[in-house]
This record gives sequence, C-alpha cells and structure tokens, in this order.
Amino acid sequence: MSTEGERSDASGSACGPRAVVPGPATTSFHHDVPVVEQVKTMVERTDWAGRPILQASGLRSPRCPGRVAPVATRRSFLQQSSLGFGWLAFAGLANRVASAEARRAQAHFAPRAKHVIFLFMDGGVSHVDTFDPKPELTKRTGQPAQWRPDELSQSVSANRKWLKNQWEFKQRGQSGLWVSDLLPHIASVADELCVVRSMVGETPLHGAQNLLLHTGRSIGAAPSLGSWVSYGLGTENEQLPGYVLLNNDWVPNGGSQNFASSFLPATHQATPVRAKGRPVDNITPADTAEVQRAKLDFLREQDSATAQALGGSDAIESAIKNYETAARMQSLVPSLCDVTGESPETLRLYGVDRANDFDKFYALQCLRARRMVEAGVRFIEVTCPLTHNNNAPWDQHGELRKRHEENARITDQPVAALIRDLKARGLLDETLILWAGEMGRTPHSSGTDGRDHHVSGYTLFMAGGGVRGGMTYGTTDEMGMSAVENRVNIHDLHATLLHQLGMNHERLTFRFGGRDQRLTDVHGRVIAEILA
Repeated sequence: MSTEGERSDASGSACGPRAVVPGPATTSFHHDVPVVEQVKTMVERTDWAGRPILQASGLRSPRCPGRVAPVATRRSFLQQSSLGFGWLAFAGLANRVASAEARRAQAHFAPRAKHVIFLFMDGGVSHVDTFDPKPELTKRTGQPAQWRPDELSQSVSANRKWLKNQWEFKQRGQSGLWVSDLLPHIASVADELCVVRSMVGETPLHGAQNLLLHTGRSIGAAPSLGSWVSYGLGTENEQLPGYVLLNNDWVPNGGSQNFASSFLPATHQATPVRAKGRPVDNITPADTAEVQRAKLDFLREQDSATAQALGGSDAIESAIKNYETAARMQSLVPSLCDVTGESPETLRLYGVDRANDFDKFYALQCLRARRMVEAGVRFIEVTCPLTHNNNAPWDQHGELRKRHEENARITDQPVAALIRDLKARGLLDETLILWAGEMGRTPHSSGTDGRDHHVSGYTLFMAGGGVRGGMTYGTTDEMGMSAVENRVNIHDLHATLLHQLGMNHERLTFRFGGRDQRLTDVHGRVIAEILA
C-alpha cells in the first residue's frame, strides 16, 4: 500500500504500533524480497529543543514498511528518550569534564622546572665504578665475597669474589664530589650534579626494572613518566608533541611499553625521533598544502562520524588530534632536527664532529634535546646506542672495562656539553636533567672483568631544575652492596620529578579500572632534602 508522501502499516498488522516516516511519493513492495532488508535512510526528527536532527535508521522490513529500527547509538538514545532530558544531563556532565580537563593541564603550584631531559643509561652502569667509591672494596678485592641473603643482588655463578673499583676516583669541583676517571667530562660539571647513591629497585631483571623506572610498575601496562608529564602539563608548543623520544636505533628491554601512554589518551605517548637518516617517517609532505588539508579534513570527517556512531571514542578523538599534530610537525620538526645552523663551537662542544658514528649520533641527539627544550617540548628522553651483541648497552657481565669505556666515550662528552650549554643559555634552572639506568652492578664477581645485576643499592644523578648541585644523597654500605641511609625508590624519584614540575603526585590522577590511577600508585614521597 502506498500513499502520497508517507507510508504506514495497516492498523491490524503484526508489525506493532503505527509508525509514520517520510518517504517517497510512491513505493511498491514484493513478497519475494528478503524479510529484512538493509536500507539506509535519513529519518527526520527533532531533539528536545525542537531542532531538526538527521539520523541514519537501521533496518526496515518490506513487509512492515512503516517500522523503523531503534537508534543505534547511546547518543541518539539520550537525544530521543524522555523528551531529551537524558541528553541534557549528559551535556552538563560533558561540560563539567571539559572544564576539569582544562583545569588539569596546568601546574598545581609554581614549578621550579618546565622541562625534563631523561638521559637513559640502559643496562645498568656500575655505581661502584662511577660515583660511589668504596676503599674497603678495593682493600678486599679478590677475597671470597660473603653477604647476607639479598634477592635484589644477582649472582649468576658460584665462587663470588669482591672486585675493586676499576677506575680511580677523585674529588671534583669546588664541592669535592667524588667522580671516577671513567667520566672525565661529567666530572668537570660536578658542581651541578645531585648524586643519589641510595636507589633501591624491585627485581634485578632488565625488563622489569626498565618498566619500573619508566612507568612506576615493574609489570608494565601503565603510562610512561613522559606521558604523565605531557598529560599533566600539556605542551608549550602546539606544533610539537609534549613527549619526544630521541632514539638511537635500539629498543630497551621492556619494549615500547617504556614509552607508551597506556590508558592515558594516545596523544601523550612518545614521538620517536631517530638519529640516523630521516628523523621522523613521512615528515616531508608528499602533497601540496591544499591537498594535504583536504585529506586531513576528510579523515577528520570520517573519524568524527565513526566516533559519533559509537557514542564517543577517546581512541578515535586521540587519532584525530595525532593527525593534526603530525601535520603541524611537518613545518617545524625538519628545521628543529637540523643542527647545521649551530656554531662550530657548539658542534665541537657536543662532539657532533667526532668520526665514530655511535659517538656522533648520540651527540646529535643530545644537541637536539637542547633544541627541543628551546622549542617548548615538555619531556625529552635520549637513549643509548647498542654497539655490540649484548642484552643492553651498559650490561657488562664480562668485558666490563672495554664496554664501560666504550659507552662512556659515546655519552660522557655530550652529556656534560648539554649541562654546560643549557646553563650558558639560562635554561638549566628550568630544565631538570635525569641521568639514570635501571640498576647498578654487583660489587662482587665470578671473574675479574664483569659484574652482574644489582638493585639493592645503586646510583643516579640529577642536575638543574631546582635541585641542589655538588651534593650526594644517601649511602650504601662499605662494600657498595645495600643502601643503608636515606633509601630512595622509584616512586620517590617520580614524586620528586613531578614536584619540580609543579605537580602533586597524589593529585595527578586518571580514572581507569574503577579507581584513580597515579604514576606513583599508592607510594612515593618528595625528596625534599635535595631541593634547592
């Protein structure tokens, strides 16, 4: 049956209540058509305020031509049920969430630092060969090693013997900070360093400790420190991401989870910038600006429609934002990564002119880190290259002297140059530098040229960003085995970093899994004693 301008079912039909929808002037149906046919139509309705809404209806049956399938999205349901009051309530809640989001992207209190540069010494630098001299260890070298049971210190073989400091220690700078000859360039900036000698981990395994250092969880599945900083403070430059990973062609143990945003919006995950070749894939536009803009508009339109059909999707909204950020990066990142405009003195200071590729590219990434700070990136991480067949760059169970010296040659000069350069430009006070590996190494050994994994007492240092320079904090015992004074765990470190950025680690939260998640979980204290 057809009528002019509308279709309706017969009053006695089994189709249910009468439904009237706009339709063509004439319509005919045949019994040999499938009972339910997918027909996309635009059904004109009005919302609670009387505004017209165009929606795609779902299924229409040719035997019941007037029946329209229920709306397919939660948003449509809220708009059409109970006179639209559900949608009105949702709009109010959404505005409240948006306001909270706007308030969140700012510091809780006045920050001492605006940026973080994390120099990740992957594999475990030997603390007793760099910043924690142990005369008693030297005295007892070669003697059978005996210590109380310690699950945080690895012994991969029997017949352990104490192994002395492998490099000579000297007091450096006006502060008299002890630094070994392994790191002569870093020793020259000793008065800027805050050395923490009493770090304690959870398990002497690379993957677990890397994840703990980066995410606060040794099992992973949590946002990276850089992602939390980006989420908490946003970005100073809309053309750049808040979190940049200056990689050196090596993915540390623990994988990409070390740099992921996990349950935080995907816009806060690390953006990798490689040292060799093109810094970022597809950073050079393949199309004219007009064509690229048209493509972006098309992608946004399609993704927005999908998100609306799903009743809203954080993942899709993040993808849209990432497309836009990527497009903006194309105009700035190439020039930001190009250091040819730097003075010859600056290039020599960092060692970008060194002949060895590992040396040169690590220096390049450190110089780029300074440029990223100048451009407004919140969190920058620089990783070490892997020069040989090994589990991690600084992981020397054997060939300790050879490989530690090689890693020091690569990293020592650029790290010291970065500290000097930031200070000369007035940026060190607002940039917090963290130099850290995931663990230390055992003071004992099964041979004479190797050390194993050790997390019951190890060392890292910080510089700038409102921490005190030329000082040490915490101590290990006389053999360098265990932290015995002012023990510091990773949650304390994270709480302190956030504090220097103006964020209370207990207030920086994200609702996930039924509770307010934190970088520091339910732990962490600010190490007030090291703050200037």
